Amino acid sequence: MKKILLIEDNDNIRESTAEILEMTQYDVITAENGKIGVELALKEKPDLIICDIMMPLLDGYGVLHMLQKNDATKNVPFIFLTAKADRSDFRKGMEGGADDYVTKPFNVTELLSAVEIRLKKAAQIKSELTENVDGVVVKPNENKKYDSLEELISGRNIVKYKKKQLVFLEGSRPNSLFYVQKGKVKTYKTNEDGKGLVVGLYNEGDFLGHLALFENTNYHETAEAMEATELAVIPREDFEEILESNHEVIRKFTQLLAKNISEKEIQLLGLAYNSLRRKVADALVALNKKYNATEKENFSIGISRDNLAAIAGTATESLIRTLGDFKNEKLIDIVNGSIIILNEKKLERIIN
Repeated sequence: MKKILLIEDNDNIRESTAEILEMTQYDVITAENGKIGVELALKEKPDLIICDIMMPLLDGYGVLHMLQKNDATKNVPFIFLTAKADRSDFRKGMEGGADDYVTKPFNVTELLSAVEIRLKKAAQIKSELTENVDGVVVKPNENKKYDSLEELISGRNIVKYKKKQLVFLEGSRPNSLFYVQKGKVKTYKTNEDGKGLVVGLYNEGDFLGHLALFENTNYHETAEAMEATELAVIPREDFEEILESNHEVIRKFTQLLAKNISEKEIQLLGLAYNSLRRKVADALVALNKKYNATEKENFSIGISRDNLAAIAGTATESLIRTLGDFKNEKLIDIVNGSIIILNEKKLERIIN
């Protein structure tokens, strides 16, 4: 049974959250403030820590800082449970070493999904390492050489994500490369006002998160599942190993990076100079090219208006009006919320 330490100063929230976790067969230890939380973390060695931010004596950031400095607790998955949801708060927590955020008020599914994912990822990382009798950490695949990307991908742990569930957060530290086995993922950036811009779309067969690994930096954007999605998780060490030994893989990822740069340049030019009609048309064409693998006519796009607006870089209300215009012009049709592209060529030739 996995042991979870819950640090929360609000009695009602602490008790109800602990009850939820215990009903899901977790062993729960609770602390009513940060000081006691740190003491229990060092004593009990939990498998995961859930911690509030605003607390007396020692706040959540202080708890995280102290645990990150201790070798016994620095690798324990850490989830902030908080009402603070500003972008600056997310960045501060992630840069400090937090693994995830769950904002109050939260639903039970959201909390349990975050806990399950973090425990799975921690178990995967742990399985990559073994310790010999002298206490020296070695990798079981130390002499393993991957001959191809297919070999690198095969046999990996598959993590399932629900629609709108985050894969990683902007500012967090990358430990893995992701490969989309099933579903769709978007990456986006959010400004201080909470407005988002989609900067990447990923489909089955795409790699995700490689840019931060190449740069050895934190993630530059947030990744979110657009539908039920399954991702193969490839540890950073294995990815770096194949880069060192396989020139064909290096060439493939160099092409991916070049393609990403080219797409970003086109997107920036469009946001700067294109009209509203052109932005919406380009977004529809891009989705068609990305997800219409069989190139069938009258391709149907099932996507929320908010997501489509974030891809087009416009307000949702403006997007909806433009879609109405396109429907009247018989460029698209809308059936049960899904957008059906009737004339892709005319959409591509929309004049600014």
